Amino acid sequence: MDNAQYVSLEGLSPFEIKDELIKLAREEAQRSSRMYLNAGRGNPNWIATRPREAYFLLGQFAVTESKRVHDAAFGIGGMPAAPGVAERLDTWLEEHSDMPGADTLKACVDHAIAAFGFEPDAFVHELVDGIIGDNYPVPDRALLHTEQVVHEYLMWALCAGHRPEGRFDLYPVEGGTAAMCYLFKTLKANRLLNPGDTIALGTPIFTPYMEMTELEDYALNSIHVPAIQEHGFQFTEEAFAQLEDPKVKAFFLVNPGNPSAVALNSETIARLVKLVREKRPDLMILTDDVYGTFVPDFESVMGHLPQNTIGVYSYSKYFGCTGWRLGVIAVHEDNIFDRALAALPEEIKTELDRRYATLSLTPRAIRFVDRVVADSRDVALNHTAGLSLPQQIMMSLFSLVELVDTEKHYQKACMSILKRRFDLLVKGMGIEVSPSKRYDAYYGIIDFEFWLRRYVGEEVVDWVKTNIHPLDISFKLAEHHGIVLLNGSGFDAPNWSARVSFANLNDESYEAIGRSVRAIARGYVQAYQASKGEVKA
Repeated sequence: MDNAQYVSLEGLSPFEIKDELIKLAREEAQRSSRMYLNAGRGNPNWIATRPREAYFLLGQFAVTESKRVHDAAFGIGGMPAAPGVAERLDTWLEEHSDMPGADTLKACVDHAIAAFGFEPDAFVHELVDGIIGDNYPVPDRALLHTEQVVHEYLMWALCAGHRPEGRFDLYPVEGGTAAMCYLFKTLKANRLLNPGDTIALGTPIFTPYMEMTELEDYALNSIHVPAIQEHGFQFTEEAFAQLEDPKVKAFFLVNPGNPSAVALNSETIARLVKLVREKRPDLMILTDDVYGTFVPDFESVMGHLPQNTIGVYSYSKYFGCTGWRLGVIAVHEDNIFDRALAALPEEIKTELDRRYATLSLTPRAIRFVDRVVADSRDVALNHTAGLSLPQQIMMSLFSLVELVDTEKHYQKACMSILKRRFDLLVKGMGIEVSPSKRYDAYYGIIDFEFWLRRYVGEEVVDWVKTNIHPLDISFKLAEHHGIVLLNGSGFDAPNWSARVSFANLNDESYEAIGRSVRAIARGYVQAYQASKGEVKA
């Protein structure tokens, strides 16, 4: 492709450009017998087996409980009953102790009852009835025991060493994607974000956060608060200064970053905390922390600024369950969102009274988090809101298995996979890198401009930027090497960069990707030299 063709693609999301890259890469793989390598998507190629074994075994027990109540012809069972169910599960697990998942399921149940003080029959019945899925979600926001289990998991996963006082109200949802959609909708519906308002995006950032603000549905203005590579992808005081402007209503960030894969360090968090407490106590913050579990002792902004922050987390990456669609929205019980609703002008409160009038005789008392639940079903269908119960039970078991694993063997194994692949890519590129302790290694930004400047000098960088379009990197990798990497510019990452996922390919693929990236860079240097008459390209 030539530069004019690349220019025509500049407005597309990298997730749309990838379709053309995939086509070119597959054609190259067929033509040259190269291996087709798609490192453009972050779907992990590992799964957590222990919670799944426990889940499917629990399902078998739940069916026996159904048949115990009613076992009629043609496979008709009854609804599991609560009295005595905990003891029956214990006996059943003893009888099936040789089944995969029996030890795990028993350990999870015993831990939950002991750690949370659950009444055994009530908790086990929630698991059994939930996995059967024979009832609507009640309460619709989150099952009672599941919410407590997931809350404790989030405190470990996102607030290590800095657990805030009080509790977060949780809304389990259909993955991080649904969390984004529901939150944007409620913030708009409740006039907390209005068309024409300005929000700040911590960049680089997951592309949909940039794209959603521009939709006609929301029509928000956005400013970018950059975390640049030269500062280790941390936000400087100068970058955060933009948040001091009261016209900036909210700050959205992904932490650790996507695609930077670097978590905020203690200095950056302290800088943001100071700004909010001293200058912007009204600033709304949304933090997407899906990759936090890949950073040791990760600390989310929600642990430091709980009143200002909406937390979003997805189980998909850590447990290898993108197909399950498991995410959660967290809003602290004491928060500025409820206070902002109370401070709305009377005429807007009256409009919102009409919106939520069918839900309560006192609609103004409906909290922000419960409005998110209602809005997720367009209010009128609030009575059928809530994540499906089998999904909530899977979420509960994922959480419990991690809480039982006090030595964090699973977490260390996941981190080891990513680090090994990162090291292989670096080896293939032939460069030296000392990643930050806050680097999660789930993604990587290969910044051609940064590395060309470091290894061959400014003059080469200037020539490349003048003569070659940034999209050429991703297209050359696809067309000549059968490799798919997304263009970094689509994430507001450095313009001359590509994003690589370390999650979804076998280990040996990453050294091959590194060699191909090096070949592309070498080709640019040779083209520069040829332009100067130094060598033949």
